[in-house]
Amino acid sequence: MAFLQLNALSKRYGAVDAVVATDLAVEKGEFVSLLGPSGCGKTTTLQMIAGFVDVTGGQIVLDGRDITHAKPASRGLGVVFQSYALFPHMSVRENVAFGLKMRGVGKAERLAAADEILHLVGLEGFAERWPNQLSGGMQQRVEIARVLINRPGLLLMDEPFGALDALTRMKMQALLLDIWTRIRTTVVFVTHDIDEALFLADRILVMSPRPGRIIEDFQLTFPRPRSTELMTSPEFTHLKRHCLELLHHEDGRQLPRLNPLGLPNDHPRPRFAI
Repeated sequence: MAFLQLNALSKRYGAVDAVVATDLAVEKGEFVSLLGPSGCGKTTTLQMIAGFVDVTGGQIVLDGRDITHAKPASRGLGVVFQSYALFPHMSVRENVAFGLKMRGVGKAERLAAADEILHLVGLEGFAERWPNQLSGGMQQRVEIARVLINRPGLLLMDEPFGALDALTRMKMQALLLDIWTRIRTTVVFVTHDIDEALFLADRILVMSPRPGRIIEDFQLTFPRPRSTELMTSPEFTHLKRHCLELLHHEDGRQLPRLNPLGLPNDHPRPRFAI
């Protein structure tokens, strides 16, 4: 059995099917991305795995244990959301160490562990800062450190870089890959950004618009470590086009033919002043 297994998982809200009969197997140490448009059920799927949303039907098995109806705190996993909720009255080090404090770990041990994780995310010089003294990208690094200090076997990430500017987002993606290469925890990463999914993941699971279901599961063979130069390669561009075609086909639309300027043929061509 895979490390994480979903068996016919489904979620219904009243008369609306959000996710239908979803099967998924994720191996230990694998980086998997759930890719799909907004409202397709990918976040709902993640929240069911985390235990934040009740399951309507099906089963969730993690490391051989049925956690379908287990409480979130007992599942042994970590979750990183797009919005970060750091304690404003605590320093960066105290925020990161908070989870260990709640587990009864002694002060010296938990602060040493916090320093180790802060070094891993590149924030060793900011341990005594307050959250409001950090940029958005740095706050998200603190959020990731706060989750990683608990050594989760499974890390769930729900569009964690969606609120960041493009340059910071790319830096955070590279940082995440560096961290994952070192610790090799299992990751399920939700995104609607095709470039992000292709750059980060070992496998991509493409989800359809509601009701959500997995319409394609494909392995990526890009070598690691990866650099941003990958995004301009012919292989990357080909797979990006394939993902676009899948999503547009499921949405009932055809991809427009592009003119030499990269614009749809029915798009008015720009006029350039000389």
